[in-house]
Amino acid sequence: MADRFAVEDAPGDAPGAAPAPAYVHRQTAGGLGVVGIRPVDAEADADVVHGWVREERAAFWGMNGLTRDQVADIYAHMAGLDTHHAFLVELDGAPVALLQTYEPAADRVGDCYEVASGDLGIHLLLAPAGARGVRSGWSSALMGVLASYVLLGLDRSRVVVDPDVRNEKAIARFLRQGFEAGPVVTLPEIDLPDVYPPEKKAQLAFLRREVAFPA
Repeated sequence: MADRFAVEDAPGDAPGAAPAPAYVHRQTAGGLGVVGIRPVDAEADADVVHGWVREERAAFWGMNGLTRDQVADIYAHMAGLDTHHAFLVELDGAPVALLQTYEPAADRVGDCYEVASGDLGIHLLLAPAGARGVRSGWSSALMGVLASYVLLGLDRSRVVVDPDVRNEKAIARFLRQGFEAGPVVTLPEIDLPDVYPPEKKAQLAFLRREVAFPA
């Protein structure tokens, strides 16, 4: 596990290069390239994000039926929150994933387990393979970068995930990365003006910092 989550800083920008986006974290992912994490721009990124969430493969994300403008409105609303944040993950400048972080105590998952100090929840949506094709080790390398950002960069002690119990692929991916399976819980439905998450049966899983980055 230690080598899988080893931290390797990304190289600096070349002299005279155009300024990079306002990344909150940059790191080299093995031999696959440089991963950058930046806040979602609700309007500028709406086409990319909508293109991902409307696909059938993203059904468990819960936004299949939304229009492009509805997606933009949701992320504009999230940008004004202190407890929930959305990030676009890029590989060598190309969008490859959508990351959302949240404070479990301010989320419905907080009603389903005993939230500990230092917990941070995440949701992760991987983009389609695209022109690069499927790259061996990519999801594992990406998870290593995200673990570095959340557990080390944000100084958190534990990551919490709550994938739908039917999303066996996502659950297996988390467990391979060192997450420990928690209880199966039912997240209550929420009726908000801008978004309506229905009730969800979820498999909780946790990644502790000392597991991902042993001393």
